[in-house]
Amino acid sequence: MNIVIIGAARSGTNMLRDLLTNLNNIATWPCDEINYIWRYSNRSTEHDEFTISEVNDKNIDYINKQFEWVRKKYNVEHVVEKTCANSLRVEFVDSIVKDPKYVFIFRDPIDVIASADKRWKAELDIKYILDKARFIPFSDVPYYGSKYLLNRVQKLLNKEKRLSYWGPKYKGFEKDASSLNAVEISAKQWKKSVEKSAETLKQIPSSKYIAIEYNNFVKDPEKHLKSILDFLNLNYNESAIQGISENVSSKSIGKGYESLDDRERAIINDIVGDTYRKIKEDFIKV
Repeated sequence: MNIVIIGAARSGTNMLRDLLTNLNNIATWPCDEINYIWRYSNRSTEHDEFTISEVNDKNIDYINKQFEWVRKKYNVEHVVEKTCANSLRVEFVDSIVKDPKYVFIFRDPIDVIASADKRWKAELDIKYILDKARFIPFSDVPYYGSKYLLNRVQKLLNKEKRLSYWGPKYKGFEKDASSLNAVEISAKQWKKSVEKSAETLKQIPSSKYIAIEYNNFVKDPEKHLKSILDFLNLNYNESAIQGISENVSSKSIGKGYESLDDRERAIINDIVGDTYRKIKEDFIKV
């Protein structure tokens, strides 16, 4: 089985992937994300908002071979993948991956954006970059290498000391990133990501996806992890679930309300509107 986690950046996708790969017979790539793989044969497209028009025989074959690489390397039946840019292109992913199951996780935008703001301004992490670079298609290395170096140089020149791009790129991202600050652009990224994900998921059979709200999950990870495994029709050991769930913390809930000031929160609310409430109403059944 191919398990694809769908979520905006800083919404708990890493946490969920790591929990699942702590279980037997599930593995992933030895890096954070594989957006370079997903962009195979579409590298010159400036945004990540791919549609089925970007699907072709080349990327179908290449991407599915990468899933098989994980399966064979770690000798597992199930591969879990999370690349936040996929939140903008679920239809594209669904047209490529064989027999996918989706776990859609979303989170309060105030907490998301406070966390994203830090990532825009983070210092260089060489190990993180090298781990991801291993999975750049060889022919694309010069292209992405030059873009990465330019992004780092531009960070030094930016008045916020932030990168010129980070996270999922929606259509029109380049223009917004040149004029908006990190909080504003992060708010637009979150809104575009969750709206595009929700739009597509509503159009595919409900048997193919499960939706999880981050706050609910971290408050009772054992319960929600079991729900995900039941949805995936995977057997589990009760003590194993209990053991890995103990590592989940709810301390991040509400941090954005503490770290962002009133003006920043007002800006975020103006951009995202009532999207969070609508997503909860549409996907979380009490």
